[in-house]
Amino acid sequence: MLAWLRLTCEGARSGAEMGRDEMKYMIMTFGDTSGLEGKSPEWIKEMIEFMHRIDVELTESDELVFQQGLADPSQARTVKVQQGVPVATDGPFAESRESLVGFWVVDVEDEARAVEIATRISQAADAPIEVRQCMDAPPDDVMEQIST
Repeated sequence: MLAWLRLTCEGARSGAEMGRDEMKYMIMTFGDTSGLEGKSPEWIKEMIEFMHRIDVELTESDELVFQQGLADPSQARTVKVQQGVPVATDGPFAESRESLVGFWVVDVEDEARAVEIATRISQAADAPIEVRQCMDAPPDDVMEQIST
């Protein structure tokens, strides 16, 4: 779904300008509103403060390309074309209770650094975090399939 996402940020330096290959990763956090059930107000406050600190830290290190929290999944719409007609339904996916709730796109030295950042976020949020490399084009094996 997010396979060939390319995000740019005005004023962001590209990997080439920084003297290294471009290595963008999307760091994603998933959940739903029940993820905060049972958490103390202090825990929630600490988690929010951590999220602010990591945004500042990644900005200061020139690794942050873009970050964003998302509205509650109950406000999501899923759009699918059926018989040539777009149909929008409520919610992210009926089969899943969890959906994407926030993300960071970082431009880092390598995958290990992206995993290091995700580990810190996972510890603070007490949740699994997905790390996926951003791609500017389909993978080589896909391109090989269509070039024959």
